[in-house]
Formats: sequence, structure tokens, C-alpha cells
Amino acid sequence: MEQQHLLSVSDEVFVNGGKSSLTLSVDGTLQWLDGGLIRRCLSVEKEVLGFSKVGRLITIRALVQTGADRFCFGSSSEGSLTRKSFVFEAVTEDSLRNLCEKIQGYIDSLGRPKKLFIFVNPFGGRKSASKIFTNDIKPILEDANIEYTLQETRYQLHAKEVSCSLDLTKYDGIICVSGDGILVEVMNGLLERKDWAVALKMPIGVIPAGTGNGMIKSLLDSVSQPCTPAHAALAVVRGHKRSLDVATIWQGETTFFSVLMLAWGLVSDIDIESEKYRWMGSARIDFYALKRILKLRKYNGRICFVPGPGFEDVGESNESCVDSMEPLVMPRQHGYQGPNIDLKNLKWRKIEGPFVSVWLHNVPWGAENTMAAPDAKFEDGYLDLIVVRQCPKLALLSLMSELNNGAHVKSPYVVYIKVKAVILEPGSRTDDSMKEGIIDSDGEVLARGKGTYKCNLKSLMAYDKIQVVVDQGLATLFTPI
Repeated sequence: MEQQHLLSVSDEVFVNGGKSSLTLSVDGTLQWLDGGLIRRCLSVEKEVLGFSKVGRLITIRALVQTGADRFCFGSSSEGSLTRKSFVFEAVTEDSLRNLCEKIQGYIDSLGRPKKLFIFVNPFGGRKSASKIFTNDIKPILEDANIEYTLQETRYQLHAKEVSCSLDLTKYDGIICVSGDGILVEVMNGLLERKDWAVALKMPIGVIPAGTGNGMIKSLLDSVSQPCTPAHAALAVVRGHKRSLDVATIWQGETTFFSVLMLAWGLVSDIDIESEKYRWMGSARIDFYALKRILKLRKYNGRICFVPGPGFEDVGESNESCVDSMEPLVMPRQHGYQGPNIDLKNLKWRKIEGPFVSVWLHNVPWGAENTMAAPDAKFEDGYLDLIVVRQCPKLALLSLMSELNNGAHVKSPYVVYIKVKAVILEPGSRTDDSMKEGIIDSDGEVLARGKGTYKCNLKSLMAYDKIQVVVDQGLATLFTPI
């Protein structure tokens, strides 16, 4: 039997030539008879963006599933979303006032953002961010009556600079219309503020408009939604929030805050070196991955780690690595000073090389088409360490395909570990001691070793020991759930 909704308000309206009661139930469901014949409904929380009134006409603006023609429209999982308006004419001034007050009151009770600061990266990915904002995002924000301040990024680290000094009291959230790069800049900027603890409560949203889009893909995929600008924008409008772990990566007094992933070996080689084939578009990744696997490199080195529950027996015991640890020394007096963890009293393990590839993942998807860490969580206080050691080329081709599809790979060549802290000690290639590797995090090259692609460029850190510790639930994101 269909559940009977308790009524919050019900008034007579004209809609599509017929007369009907427009009902808003206490659970936020709008119901009416379309043309006096077909019963329709909308969820204010999940689908309604906003409304306006002109005379006695009330226009409800919603984002619904494309092609929906059912009792209720729906916008949650499969399929694309379409902006749709529903026009009702109130019978009397009293019913107009009553309906508008109740609908607006329900929307206000949801705690949605009212003003946003928006970064648009016109240079990232396919250089489509400005077009995506104008065509897809701006109309949704206007339908939702959300005000915004727009800032196009003009150079690398521009978003970080702005985030460091932005008056956050004026806004309810920060949105990045870009790939993952602007998100990382914003996060690093907020962490360097004097009021970082308050700043990190500011929710950050991401609209997919870059090459990677790993963060928003992870968020939307967690509720089986496609990674589209419309679904991402709806998540922002609805205003739900969740916490996000942040990893502190340091070497000496140099620090970098990561929210997505760190890679060394095969994955970072593909990510960075494929830049020389950027003219191929997104196909450059698959092309260069095949090339790199057929001419496979292996790297000497060592990984020390603090395992999470259930992974205490992975690798070998290694208490000696504590003696070589460098303390986390921030070069500034203000801002986030790193996680408050006594690393020396934790139980450390190690895995010796050679290695084909090493990943550290904070969220499941490293990019829109690469799900290497299906078990990674947003706020569990652990990173997923994925290690590929000696591996035949044919097995590696299959393995990489499975990893990209999010499969739990059962292979003697792959090790999955939940970790709290990591010390990465990268070495040279096994076939040439004069050539080293590349370490990248969240699209930023942290270190370029000898003989690597563009090794003449200055990088943030040296190709040497790098330490990583994760802090649980430090940042805040807009989320679809």
C-alpha cells in the first residue's frame, strides 16, 4: 500500500489546463494532478532547485532525470539530468502566499548554500571549463537562486593564493570547475591560513571539467551516479557535506598536502611522460601505458609503513626505519602544522624492491577512468597502499586493465595495504643506475630523478626519502549523500 504523506500545505491551483490540489507533505514531496489527469510528484530535497512567482504564477524549477515520464520524476542514479520547469497558477492570493511561504520554508530548512566562490580553470584538460560553467552550471545556480563570485585562474597556484586570503565569511562554499588540480590548490591554500581550522569547515565542491576528475568521480560513483557536471552541481545545490582525510607529504621543511593520490613507478611515468603526446587527447594515456609496459621499467627502493587493522602481518617488521625518520618541521608559524601523531612509537613494516609501481590512494578513483583502490574511504584515517612488484608483461597488461575497472585483483604481484603512515625511499632503475624515477601527487610533480622526462625542471622535492602521514577527516566536501 502506498504510504500516505502527512500534509504540510495543500491549495488549489491550475496546471496545464486542469484544476488540481498542489500538496507539499512534511517529508518534502510536492504532488499534483497534471492536466487534472496524471498524478505527478517532485522531491524538494532531491530535485527542486528553486522557484519564482509572477502574479499568481508559481514556477518550480527542478533538475530531473532526462526522459522521466512517471508518477514521480526522479534524479538520483542512472541517466542524464535535465532542467525542467513546472508552472502552477494559484486560485487566490491567500493560496499563492501560503504555497510560496511553505515551499520556501522547506527549502530554507535544508541548509543549502546561498552564496558561493567559484574558481574556473580555463586552461585545464580540454580547455572546456568556461564553456561548462556557462552552459551547464550557471543556469542551475540561477534556478537555485544561488549567488556567486566567479574567479578564472590565470596561472599555476593562482587558486592557492586566492584561497589563502579569501574572506570566507562571505561564502557558504568554494567550487572548482576544473580537474583535480584546482581542488588541490584550494586545499593547500586553506591549510596555510592562520584560521585553517575554521577554513577547513568550508565545504569544497568540484565540477568535472579537467583530465582527471578523480575526486568528483569518487563522490558520485559512491552513490552510483554518473560523473557529469549536472550531477556534480546538484550535489552542491543540495548542500550535503562529508569529511575528507588529508595526507601531509614532507621532506625536510618542504611540505605538500594531498587529497587524492601519490604515485611512483609505472603510473607516475605514464601520467607525466605522456605529456609529450598531449596532441593525442585522452588516448595518450592508453597509448603510453602500452608503450611503457612493453618496455617495462623496474625501480630499486624500499617502502616502510604503519599498517592498519588486519594488515599487521604484511611485509617484514622494520623498527629501524624509525631511527631515520625526519621530524615534520613546518617553515611557517601559522597554518596547519601537520597531524599530531607520535610516529616513533608505532609499529613499522617494510617491503623491499624492486618495484614496478607504487600507489597511495585516499579515494577510490585516481581519475575518471582509473579506479585502482575500490576499498579506499574518504574519512577512515587510512590510505590505500597498492604495490606492484615483479610482474610479467602480459600479466601486467591484464592487471592494469582490471585495476582501472575497479576490480579486486588477486595476484601474487599486487599487494593491498591500509596504512596510516609511509616512508618512501625511491631508488634508481634496475637496468640503469644512472636513471631514476618520478614521484607525483595529485597531478603535481613532487620529484624528478636523474635522467627522467624534463629532469632539468625544478621540482618541489628531491628524488629522495619522502614521508607521508594521513590526518582523519580534516577537510570538508560537498557530497551527493
